[in-house]
Amino acid sequence: MDPARALRSEQLSAVRILHFADAHIDMANFGRHDPETGLPIRVMDFLKSLDEIVDTAIEEKVDMVLFAGDAYKDRNPAPTFQREWDRRIMRLSNAGIPTLLLVGNHDLSPSIGRAHALEEFDTLEVPHVRVLDEPEMLGPAELNGLPLQLIAIPWLSRSKLMARWDIRGSEAAEIYEQLESKLGELVEHYLEEADPKLPIVLTAHASVQGAVYGGERTVMLGGDLVLSGSLVKNPRFSYVALGHIHKKQNLNEGQQPPVIYPGSIERVDFGEAKDEKWFVIASVEEGQDTELDWRQLKHIRSFIDVPRIELKLNDNVNEILQNALPSKTKMEGAVLRMVIEYPRELEALIDEAALRELTAECFEFHLIKRPIVESRVRIPEDQNVSDMTPAELLELYWKSANVEKDQREELAELAQTIIESNEDDDK
Repeated sequence: MDPARALRSEQLSAVRILHFADAHIDMANFGRHDPETGLPIRVMDFLKSLDEIVDTAIEEKVDMVLFAGDAYKDRNPAPTFQREWDRRIMRLSNAGIPTLLLVGNHDLSPSIGRAHALEEFDTLEVPHVRVLDEPEMLGPAELNGLPLQLIAIPWLSRSKLMARWDIRGSEAAEIYEQLESKLGELVEHYLEEADPKLPIVLTAHASVQGAVYGGERTVMLGGDLVLSGSLVKNPRFSYVALGHIHKKQNLNEGQQPPVIYPGSIERVDFGEAKDEKWFVIASVEEGQDTELDWRQLKHIRSFIDVPRIELKLNDNVNEILQNALPSKTKMEGAVLRMVIEYPRELEALIDEAALRELTAECFEFHLIKRPIVESRVRIPEDQNVSDMTPAELLELYWKSANVEKDQREELAELAQTIIESNEDDDK
């Protein structure tokens, strides 16, 4: 550690940590390439956000940068994308800012023994950069003298964790329950070993029970390796820096410690169309509540999902579709999706060329056409319609229409009541 930073560390009261996660800089699932750089323009979107984060760290002289995992989307990123990521991390290194890189699930190769996507920083011993690829606890000696302790839980495959703790079981839920218990014990062990006079930060690339994915889908225990809410909300922690879930959230709102998913640094797909993108600067000090400074990323590409359109036979098809488009100002530079459902007879009336002309200002326009094909009721070969009761015919129809079993049962009871009522009237 350089003498100037050592002196400053002794004088520090609060440690300012810039926390971001889920960079996924190689997302090239939409659009074209930039003719000057040769990079996909969508990759450049992610790099712009990463530049904004790195610029902030350097300009504001934060004490530490903590990246909570998933530098890439691809576990085997192309060398060009690795070069662009490495350039940004090297800027932090050259500025003398301690930078911790937690390994996420998208950074790990599925093949045993292969290097992960962040390993070059350890291999080359890049100054001020440390890769966290195993559970561990770091103190001031490993954190450039900062008055801080940090517990790291990178993404570890189920097979690796089972081998580490000699866990056996036949049911996935049982295995995950044991793994979650072992992780909890490991964190408790680290807490027992920690210096009570220094604040403790927990960082993990994982799901946490009660967190919300994009689309308001809540994380539950049992289907994956999930950290419990009580583990991450332990009051011994001063701050919990998470990665893996792309939606910005504080799982301990209004309480200490803040349990933060900053979210991804750019919109990845239409599931994030309504999400703004952020990173966090947390001021951590022993004996004081941690202060959060949420920073909104400025240059995020718009994703516009037009509400699904259902066309009918007598509709003025193209007028309806064109009126559903946003204004030209909103469409400029956006990724736009329009989903339409319609009777197959209307196929020839849809003027796709006109729609593409009207959406020329978009970065990319996705028209998803779903013609409706009426399902036919198939009668078993050994039966005739004349041999079947009304109740049996109705059951066959409901199955062909994909009506849920409990709804079919309710409908069957109602139908039987109506049938019996008509029979009474006939009598």
